[in-house]
Amino acid sequence: MAKIIPFKGIRPARDKVHLVASRSVDSYTTADLNEKLRGNPYTFLHIINPDFYDGKRTKPGSDERLLKVKAAYLRFKKEKIFINDSDPCYYIYQQLKDSTVYTGIIGCSSIDDYFNGVIKIHEQTLTEREEKLKHYLEVCDFNAEPVLFSYPNDAIIDELTIKIIQSEPVYDYTTTDRIRHKLWVVNDRKRVAQIEDRFSKVPAVYIADGHHRSASSALLGKTRREANPNYTGKEAFNFYLGIFFPEAQLKIFDFNRVVKDLNGLSAKQFIDRLSEKFIITEKGAAIYKPLQKHSFSMYLEGKWYSLDAKKEIIHNDQPVGSLDASILTTHVLSPILTIHDLKTDKRIGFVSGIKGMKTLKELVDSGKYAVAFGLYPVEMKQLKHIADTNNIMPPKTTWVEPKMRSGLVIYGLGE
Repeated sequence: MAKIIPFKGIRPARDKVHLVASRSVDSYTTADLNEKLRGNPYTFLHIINPDFYDGKRTKPGSDERLLKVKAAYLRFKKEKIFINDSDPCYYIYQQLKDSTVYTGIIGCSSIDDYFNGVIKIHEQTLTEREEKLKHYLEVCDFNAEPVLFSYPNDAIIDELTIKIIQSEPVYDYTTTDRIRHKLWVVNDRKRVAQIEDRFSKVPAVYIADGHHRSASSALLGKTRREANPNYTGKEAFNFYLGIFFPEAQLKIFDFNRVVKDLNGLSAKQFIDRLSEKFIITEKGAAIYKPLQKHSFSMYLEGKWYSLDAKKEIIHNDQPVGSLDASILTTHVLSPILTIHDLKTDKRIGFVSGIKGMKTLKELVDSGKYAVAFGLYPVEMKQLKHIADTNNIMPPKTTWVEPKMRSGLVIYGLGE
């Protein structure tokens, strides 16, 4: 059963939250990042990019840089840009994006659940990246970007959440990307106990986004346990930051592929090769999106096509092999376009479904890519089946919403 605990969150002062919390640093272009840093002294990006503050450049990932990150974080605390809750709390976070409302609970997950399989994974992690993130946490001593978890829909947790969000939120603001963010601090002891008790009845939670963050946090906890053989299990390093959404609250988008060339084939030759494994229907110039599993859209030389996988290449008894991303790799990308490693091949690019099929068309029309493939989104039951059977999804198979803001609620590892 899941162990998800409350914690003493470190979070922005109410009057500055809209200035502090930021998108993930990786989502900014260099120009946008510099503009944010120049124009906003309170943005969390100043902690992640501390060189901007003093103008002295350091090497990314170096101890010198990480110590500056920690110093910037401590400066934010000293200047009361961050405040620290005095009692262990849960935090209800709600995001309103377009016409969709996402509501989840921020708490801390146990590294023991990661080791014993209560936390389910579906993505392979890279050892080098795990070690880098672990070192980051070890030096900086805080966790600012929660892992995104899902859990089976639970009526009692839903009821508790609904009661809490009837009150006025502590934070309620809208960012320039037209997304509204709300946060409720749950510090009532009775409510906290009810939430913790109900989570203890949940048999498993699934990582939706943040496999490397989970792995590195567990690795750090293991290292600190070995260095502290008399640990009690209550130390901060035994847990890590997460936000927990019921399955119904998460949305999985497609993750599409664009390829730079046809591997020396003409368009006709390429389509002829595809027809061996797919039923191909020309759809014309109007944007076409796949309508069901095992059906793909393709944009090539100004035209859209539907590609329906023939029955002989669909193996529903194979959790991974039956995924559309696997079918595309096995029968198109690898044998026809000679793209065998999606992680390293420079000829392939990935486009999240939130950007729409229009982006695929634009990339091909620009000449940067020769062909684009649109995939049908993975269903939650497929993701769970992969995780439950200890299998691993291909790279860039799912794009999960919502995306969290960094620095909204921080977990102090040195507490």
